[in-house]
Amino acid sequence: MHIMEGYLPPMWCAIWLIISAVVVIYGIMQIKKYTAENDEAMPLLALSGAFMFILSSLKMPSVSGSCSHPCGNGLGTAFFGPAVTAVLSVIVLLFQAILLAHGGLTTLGANIFSMGIMGPVCGYIVWVALRKANVSASISMFFTAFVADLMTYITTSVELALAFPGADMGATFATFFGIFAITQIPLAIAEGLLSTVIYNYIENARPDILVKLGVISEQEAGAN
Repeated sequence: MHIMEGYLPPMWCAIWLIISAVVVIYGIMQIKKYTAENDEAMPLLALSGAFMFILSSLKMPSVSGSCSHPCGNGLGTAFFGPAVTAVLSVIVLLFQAILLAHGGLTTLGANIFSMGIMGPVCGYIVWVALRKANVSASISMFFTAFVADLMTYITTSVELALAFPGADMGATFATFFGIFAITQIPLAIAEGLLSTVIYNYIENARPDILVKLGVISEQEAGAN
């Protein structure tokens, strides 16, 4: 999903950076709120960021100018929402671009938008919808992570198709995502399972933190 350094035209680099910056600024405000209200939110923030960094560093070649890998953006989305996940993605993507040559600085805005904003937003919609439908947190976590991962790659395909539309932008998008899908669908399933395992461990070990964050109810915490 990481679009490499220098691959996008300057206009699109600027557009995605401006859009992403607005969300990231709001996410910083949200982090201040979470940490002010709950001191124990900070370790969970660190865990969510580390999880995203590790999973999204496991890259393999895919579409020209990009790559396939798990994203790790569903876990933080379930805990803190998409805006906070956008801030975590900035830290992750900066470290990867500077230290691992994974992604780039000029394409940072586009990569934040796909992995830190659109993927988490779509995953969060799934999380909220399933929880309101009284689906268990574990099952909701699986589908949240699965959708957040897959929508990250759909968004990246859109970004690439907009930058390089060819004769038919729709066909170009289909080509990009068709290549991504070969590796990304099984990776998204695996990420969903791994995210669920980690979520279950946290819920069993410290349900009180999740109650304070509003992730689960006191009744669900008591059931554990």
